[in-house]
Amino acid sequence: MKKLDLEVRGMTCASCVARVEKALGVVEGVTEVEVNLASETARVHTRLDADIAPLVKALQRAGFEGNARETQAQQASSGSAWPAFALIASALLSLPLMAPMLGELVGWHWMLPGWLQALLATPVQFVFGARFYRAAWPALRAGSGNMDLLVALGTSAAYGLSHYLLVSGHSAHLYFEASAVVITLVLLGKWLEGRAKRQTTAAIRALQALRPETARIRNAEGESEVAIGRVATGDIVVVRPGERIPVDGVLIEGESQVDEALITGESLPVAKAPGAVLIGGAINGEGLIALRTTAVGAQTALARIIELVESAQAKKAPIQHQVDRVAAVFVPVVLAIAALTLLGWGFAQGDWQQALLNAVAVLVIACPCALGLATPTAMMVGSGVAARHGILIRDAEALEIAHRIQVVAFDKTGTLTLGKPTLMAIEPAARPPPRRAPAPPGGRRRSRPEGSGCALGVVW
Repeated sequence: MKKLDLEVRGMTCASCVARVEKALGVVEGVTEVEVNLASETARVHTRLDADIAPLVKALQRAGFEGNARETQAQQASSGSAWPAFALIASALLSLPLMAPMLGELVGWHWMLPGWLQALLATPVQFVFGARFYRAAWPALRAGSGNMDLLVALGTSAAYGLSHYLLVSGHSAHLYFEASAVVITLVLLGKWLEGRAKRQTTAAIRALQALRPETARIRNAEGESEVAIGRVATGDIVVVRPGERIPVDGVLIEGESQVDEALITGESLPVAKAPGAVLIGGAINGEGLIALRTTAVGAQTALARIIELVESAQAKKAPIQHQVDRVAAVFVPVVLAIAALTLLGWGFAQGDWQQALLNAVAVLVIACPCALGLATPTAMMVGSGVAARHGILIRDAEALEIAHRIQVVAFDKTGTLTLGKPTLMAIEPAARPPPRRAPAPPGGRRRSRPEGSGCALGVVW
């Protein structure tokens, strides 16, 4: 069984997750699919060769884009400033549209000219809000719907109705501020979601930073420094004092103290002699040592820890499966309710303008999809925060049931202490009466006064 990690672009809600899982699940050889909305990734378990081409084609047919997943460090470095710029610009353009509404709270009754409202709302709708149209179209083309479709429909209806009223001479009741503010608020939510994701991946990047990029290899020609990817099992690696051990191995030459806190949590260095096991990422102490490599790349203990953290972030919790079942029918149900609202109000009251506004309200209220976005993001952020504090969570199910924990057992003090002794108090300590020594011939006995001792309180 092989695992392939893909980046999936275009997912916006839990209904998108269901479409991606369905699209990848029908590819020949695929046995299991794990899709993470928060990190926009998919892990595919397959029995066939590690070829992502069929998977990418399946995603394209479903209206998504996919490619081989980059490392966490590459994802962080490829972060774009456009979301922040779009949010700020959209907010600045929307604020004048909201000003009349805010002014009415203190008794100011005024309104911007209709042409100026249209001028401010248009770039928000079609420039900064273009992402919603781009994401909604593939979903429609695939015969499905997503949250972006609701945003696009709701805001377009409000924007279009405002233009109709402006042209027909009813400029006293325009709704440009509704379309602009909704887009701005959704952009704010997307930006906060992306920010939480970037902060969470800092834990993974911190673990990856523990792996040196080069290693010093010893062979018949002497010692040479090579890229870590060129180290093979069985190679002899030399580690100088103060350097990080690049690979897992067995000590064959030299003695030293090794800081293995990244694995064991023990604050004190551990003495190592020939035959001892060494862990990649640990820090060598004062001795020059040589080790024979036993594991490299993804097989090292540190790599397995990183994979464990990533898997915990990507794997779905039991509650998320319930969310997916709801989300699979969420968008069609919302669209049906909006249509019924439009027709019901229109035929019952005869006021189609008000009917359209009520239908738009249904679409706009459903836009955020708190369940679809909040659940995977909360799981990802929770496991990332735990990793930054040295707590590795095996999977999302363990995180979900953690609130039922009543007793925690620790195996040793190394997991509870900082390794930095701190003086907490100095208190005088009473001493027992001193024994009287025999008086010297012709002299007097001398003794120290009681209570002259001192006790130190030290906490590690």
